[in-house]
Amino acid sequence: MCDKDPALAETRLSGEQVFDGGLLKVYRDTVRLPDGGSATREYIKHPGAVVIVAVLPDGKLIFERQFRYPLDRVFLELPAGKLDPDETILACAQRELLEETGYRADHWQHLGVMHPCIGYSDERIEIFFARDLHFEGQKLDDGEFLEIVSMNHAEVEAAVMAGKITDGKTISALFVARTLLGA
Repeated sequence: MCDKDPALAETRLSGEQVFDGGLLKVYRDTVRLPDGGSATREYIKHPGAVVIVAVLPDGKLIFERQFRYPLDRVFLELPAGKLDPDETILACAQRELLEETGYRADHWQHLGVMHPCIGYSDERIEIFFARDLHFEGQKLDDGEFLEIVSMNHAEVEAAVMAGKITDGKTISALFVARTLLGA
């Protein structure tokens, strides 16, 4: 377990917000280093998110094909989404699974947390496992376009190894859920 080690910790001396967006907020701080020197740190504040490893009754996992603008391509990834203000992580996971895939799950298990971009963001992604799914119908957000794909464990592993699944949150969540998936 990692913690705040005084021998390695940096202390904020001053800072400013340099961008205030709808999703992301960017900051630039001056920090005191462990050796007494100083440095500049630029970082993003993010509201947090969830990712869901959702297992269909036939044992296949639900994935989404979705265009991601920053990299100008379609990615294959697990269902996920950002936390709304004052929303619990479980409520977010349940909402995102229904909105994006059309499924509700009778059983939920929180598997842990991952931090995808520790060098420049405080983003955390809570990992959930969902099973006993039943379909109710997608409720996509305005401007959200995606396709649902189901894959068995062998197909998922092959896609990761072949570089067809490169999304970090997806690979991390699959790794954390491996024992529940019988892998």
